Amino acid sequence: MVCIDELNYEILLSKATYKDCSKFIRSKFKETYIIEPGFKLFDAYIIGVPPIYVAVADDTVVFPYTKPCHGTFVLSIHSPEGAAKLRKIGKPA
Repeated sequence: MVCIDELNYEILLSKATYKDCSKFIRSKFKETYIIEPGFKLFDAYIIGVPPIYVAVADDTVVFPYTKPCHGTFVLSIHSPEGAAKLRKIGKPA
């Protein structure tokens, strides 16, 4: 399993509530999907309070990520494979 810290990511929103992260993703991105807790992305499991909103912008994936003791963030990672997976499996929001 990979650690998110090992990936090349950009922080779009930091130290926010999970609800704030969901609102941010839905308001800033047109192509959004809903995933279930435990969805595997980048060889890491995404956890959170359902519904979990994620977005795709071209080949970049935008998603909430919670780090224990640090809070919840909205991260973006350029990943054509991750974007394709969300387009195929994610439920359009």
